[in-house]
Amino acid sequence: MPKTSCRVVGIDHISIRVSDYRKSKAFYSKLFTFLGFEISDEYPGTIGWTNGKTRYWIAEAEGRKTHGVGDVGLHHYAFQLRNRRDVDELQKWLEEEGAQIVDPADEYYEDYYAVFFLDPDGLKLEGMKYGELTEKKKKSRSLKRKG
Repeated sequence: MPKTSCRVVGIDHISIRVSDYRKSKAFYSKLFTFLGFEISDEYPGTIGWTNGKTRYWIAEAEGRKTHGVGDVGLHHYAFQLRNRRDVDELQKWLEEEGAQIVDPADEYYEDYYAVFFLDPDGLKLEGMKYGELTEKKKKSRSLKRKG
């Protein structure tokens, strides 16, 4: 492997184009308020939110084509949540908002709990928690050893 001094330290932001800016701005504003994000910047036809670690931008599309789940391109974007209870709370909130849930909150892989839903243009989004049960088992074993 070649030596390099360049290293990625995180993902700074994602930027998506939307077909109906007002509709998407309303959807994402509610979603990000629920998820604890704040507006970072807003310009004509574009807005970004941040939680201090991640930024998510939407901008008005020049064309009117939408993305379909399974098409070439971004498959989905996952928001890592604090715990499984937050995944359930997100699903409840999505249901109350009338958002389209494509895969309800469930265990999709070992110790991987998630809910999948669509934005107004059909972009698949996910709220997930990985490793919570494993961490609980480790803590339980550690307490037993100490006790």
